[in-house]
Amino acid sequence: MATIRWMLRNEVSQDMEGSHIILPVEAEAYVESLQKYKIKDIGNAKWMKQHDQLEKLNMQAVLNASANQDEFIKEMLISHDKICILVHELLALELWKQKVWSIISNINFEPSSTFPLYMTLYHEATISNLIETTFFYKETCEGAGDCILDLVDYCYRKITALLARQEDGEEFFQEENKSLNKDSTGNLQELIDQEQKISFEVGIKAVSILRYITDHMSSLPLSVTTRLLNIHDIPCLLVSLVESPPWSTFKNGKQMKYVDGKWLEIPAEQRLQLTKMDGQVWIAVFNLMMSETCQQKYEFNSHNKATILKLRGHLSEVTIDQIPNLGDLQRYLENLAVIEPPPARTGLLLEQVPEIRDMLLSQNEGKWGAIAKHQVKTVFNPSTQELQEQAKRFAETYNFDMLGDLIAEPPKCVVCGELATKRCSRCQNEWYCRRECQVKHWSKHKQACNLIHEEQIKKENKS
Repeated sequence: MATIRWMLRNEVSQDMEGSHIILPVEAEAYVESLQKYKIKDIGNAKWMKQHDQLEKLNMQAVLNASANQDEFIKEMLISHDKICILVHELLALELWKQKVWSIISNINFEPSSTFPLYMTLYHEATISNLIETTFFYKETCEGAGDCILDLVDYCYRKITALLARQEDGEEFFQEENKSLNKDSTGNLQELIDQEQKISFEVGIKAVSILRYITDHMSSLPLSVTTRLLNIHDIPCLLVSLVESPPWSTFKNGKQMKYVDGKWLEIPAEQRLQLTKMDGQVWIAVFNLMMSETCQQKYEFNSHNKATILKLRGHLSEVTIDQIPNLGDLQRYLENLAVIEPPPARTGLLLEQVPEIRDMLLSQNEGKWGAIAKHQVKTVFNPSTQELQEQAKRFAETYNFDMLGDLIAEPPKCVVCGELATKRCSRCQNEWYCRRECQVKHWSKHKQACNLIHEEQIKKENKS
């Protein structure tokens, strides 16, 4: 399931022009029905239904953007004023993972099926991907209104977490593959491993979202610029990403880079070539340092000036050849090194502050343990009938014949990570490189396979 969902996000075929995951009329109904959920309701049937609808909207938005089609998902989110609901749901899930999932993952809880918990954990990746896809456009950023401040804070937290984990010695490349060779593992431990990979993916998305916000600063409230520059000092944060990108690592003498959702070995002659993520960081730096408004508002001191000047060592001819505008940034930095910048213009302003996260924290203060206990007993310990209903929604959300056409490269074996050519013939979900891997994985896959297969049979009989 994770293989299909992630590859769809990154490898939509250019030959699928005119295809639809959902039709515009269906998409509009989904967008109109989007609503905010309380943290205690995360994972229940109504919440899960909205998750499935958001997943379809996300897949359709990616398909439209990749094929240069009419991006009607973006237009509908703006016209129905639903951008803030996406941000609210993103922050609610982030808090759920921090406050509730942290409790569930530390108790002796082995769910009969990890399906509901996995779908809940992946919800953050679904929404962040939808936001990344739609925030490329200025009108989407403008449509976010005041909640864009909450989104800026969210991106800051996610990027800071990425860098912190890297400083602690966590190797994301190892993390991507570390659970594949285990002979056996508990269901909950497997979910913990999956959550770490999801967090890495979300952190990558946060970098792109932040870049798109910097693209459109001139159309956003001044509070956004102030928050980016002087509250969070995003320029210095971006310097850390340039110096130590989490999406690039050396393994056994080989350079590996995370490109379009996969770790790829980079040949020696291509090591200086910028990846998409490198480009996102450099463009965000350029937007923040070269904007006249930002230059006037950024409060320089000895520390952040010294940090930003470190960029000079990374602005080689090869880098500037790939992003020519960085030549202007290079000249600005050379001037900054010898000339003291003028003091920032600070007038008397009524500064806006983010509200969504604080509101959610206030509403649920002292309730996290009770929420975790309730969800363990009910939401994440579903009956057989509830699992069947979830499997039915899953089968309806993912049309495997169509998704097979959308995937440009063969997926990897769920057990060993090798390229897979075989697929579970019953549910058409998991992929394997050979029969031995399929047999080894059957004990974990059996329950989900049976449920999905049963729903597919029912659907075929009805049609």
